[in-house]
Amino acid sequence: MTRTSTQLSGTLLNDCCEYRELLGPDADGRTVLAYLSQRYCHSTVAEWEERIASGHVLIDSLPTHTESILQRGRELVWQRPPWIEPEAPTSFSVLYEDEDLLAVAKPAGLPTLPGANFLNKTLLYLVRAYAPDAAPLHRLGRWTSGLVLCARNHHSRTGLMQQWSANKVKKRYRALACGLPERDEMTISTPIGPVPHALLGSLHAATPKGKPSLSQVTVLERRTDSFLCDVRIATGRPHQIRIHLAAAGHPLAGDPLYVAGGVPAPDTRALPGDPGYHLHSAELGFRHPRTGREVAIECEPPPLLRLSTDSCRSLSLRRQGQE
Repeated sequence: MTRTSTQLSGTLLNDCCEYRELLGPDADGRTVLAYLSQRYCHSTVAEWEERIASGHVLIDSLPTHTESILQRGRELVWQRPPWIEPEAPTSFSVLYEDEDLLAVAKPAGLPTLPGANFLNKTLLYLVRAYAPDAAPLHRLGRWTSGLVLCARNHHSRTGLMQQWSANKVKKRYRALACGLPERDEMTISTPIGPVPHALLGSLHAATPKGKPSLSQVTVLERRTDSFLCDVRIATGRPHQIRIHLAAAGHPLAGDPLYVAGGVPAPDTRALPGDPGYHLHSAELGFRHPRTGREVAIECEPPPLLRLSTDSCRSLSLRRQGQE
């Protein structure tokens, strides 16, 4: 299929956005200002005061005041005015398209979904501009490039999510990792779960108390002090590939967060969304939700993650020997 691209025309301010929340028991008896400033500490007390005074915070569709007392069951809305988003790519490529599915290539640096001051500069927004009925079925980290699969109707979304839940979707990633491993094949099953983090409170990392996780690693090319590998994951824990390769003693090259052992670097202020690592979603395999036929979609990796000619030839011979 011919690869096509779509791009968002540049604007300084994005669309406005509403954040809605049905208040729970933790809001009972608290003032609007105390609740917002303590629950959403990404903004200061003074910033929340200004938003409330400007009429951008509503309770049950009516403007409120800083000292108004909240009750569970009421709806709180913050009407965020348009803002200038951080820089990010604003294009993607189409890899596969039919009436049920849309597969696209996300560039590194483009968030998949809104969050962290991104709204228009997200894959979801761009995909919806191209195909209003499509929405991503899964999420890649902002700095992970590659294939994202979207559903275009309820039937395809339900069918594919059932395959995902049953671990029947085949997922292959390409990564550049540090060091030179002893073996060309590795099975990594380190449990993954939340651990303390100075800025976030907690984030996912290797921990004995975590959930079972499984990654199959195949070394493709050895370089001076790093190696290219394909990673097939049977589970989908947050940051699984970054954590598992680090747990095996081979952190992703340039990863600012995870170090050997699969844990955050000591005293680090790095966040999971910080750039530097090299990871690419290279292939998805699944049964088409309408026809039942096997579908395999591939996405070419960026130049740094591509094999040399000699490595391609060696890999081809290796595969022929396995057949």
